[in-house]
Amino acid sequence: MAPTEEKTRPRITDEGVEALRARIGIPQPNPVPPHYLRPGTDAFRIVARAYGDDNPLWCDPDHAARSRWGQPIAPFPLVGGDSLIGEDVLTEADLARQDEVRGDPLRGVHAFYSACEREWWNPLYEGRAVHRRNALVGVLDKPSEFSGRAVHEWNANVFATADGTPLAGQYRLMIRTERDEARKRKKYDDVAIEPWTEEKIAEIDAQYAAERARGAQPRWFEDVEEGEEIAPLVKGPLTVTDMVCWHTGMGMGVYGVAPLRLGHRNRQRIPRFYHRDDLGVWDAMQRVHWDPEFARRSGNPTTFDYGRMRETWMIHACTDWMGDDAWLWRIRVEFRKFNYVGDAQWITGKVVRKHLMEDGNGVHPAVDLELAATNQRGEVTAPATATILLPSREHGPVALPEPMGGATTLDGTLQAAIRHFSRT
Repeated sequence: MAPTEEKTRPRITDEGVEALRARIGIPQPNPVPPHYLRPGTDAFRIVARAYGDDNPLWCDPDHAARSRWGQPIAPFPLVGGDSLIGEDVLTEADLARQDEVRGDPLRGVHAFYSACEREWWNPLYEGRAVHRRNALVGVLDKPSEFSGRAVHEWNANVFATADGTPLAGQYRLMIRTERDEARKRKKYDDVAIEPWTEEKIAEIDAQYAAERARGAQPRWFEDVEEGEEIAPLVKGPLTVTDMVCWHTGMGMGVYGVAPLRLGHRNRQRIPRFYHRDDLGVWDAMQRVHWDPEFARRSGNPTTFDYGRMRETWMIHACTDWMGDDAWLWRIRVEFRKFNYVGDAQWITGKVVRKHLMEDGNGVHPAVDLELAATNQRGEVTAPATATILLPSREHGPVALPEPMGGATTLDGTLQAAIRHFSRT
């Protein structure tokens, strides 16, 4: 290898890690504009369909009118998530500090979406403008079996309606790894994606045919027992078409990947995210999700999903099970293994705790779930936990939870997140 190539290859350095840590807590804009400015029921429906959810609560006014909410509400994955929604709110003081967060100290170093924690505090109704605040809140330097050295970055994104009602918080863990080290170690070379038999496909088809959302039938707190299993969902076998449908609803994410002239402009903005294909044409590294050769360049045997896809599948399993009148309060998902094109995932879960939670908004009958996405090889690719608030015969309809730290404003929720991650 030529010395100049070795010198210019993207690396994790001590200086880069310290430069990242220096920007913890500094609010900054999202890299690209929101995919939806004022989403309505069409956007609710398209987003839900992107991850395979046909619950009419999201888009049918007649059905939703009979629910606890009285009208359609946004599916939970829409309220948060990369560049889906939220116009940036930056103060004069924030703007004065933007030079401190310009660029990426680990520019060109690969980023895997490794885990996510999310909270929802209020529903988003159609036609509402949404504001957001964003900041890096944690940086950990760790050894990695996959790539030799890795950096764990925790980012907080918080959302509120334009009138100030806090909506949700999303806390994302990105693991940064050096691509060439990942290739050398070849950790995933022994992964084999076997063809599916007619019998196995028939079994999956039968499960799809049997799946139903609980919908308008309340799941009462008093009727749930610890140890109870939720109805499983199957997702897959994963295809490139699934990825195309995902992007239809979810947009292209924080990298702002775009076609043609817009793609050219994006390449000028983030040139290290682009590589030449076999024809010498520039294309985004995001192509690892649909081009096997690009996937191999990142150290994988073939194309693979987005972590956020399995995150939405976990959310789907929760909302199908809990019914329209319940509220998904919290979920945490970790992405332990890749989900390759050709893989199927079974989303399973059980109730591990039933309890009453109390905050400034009242008493909340709650259940905690443990969930898992397990592939056809019997590997758990994504464990998860969730807390769901249920209607109660004794305590009445669901009372919405208090935002993190009891915050009542958009910036208050961001400051609460910064304090939380500084402690953990």
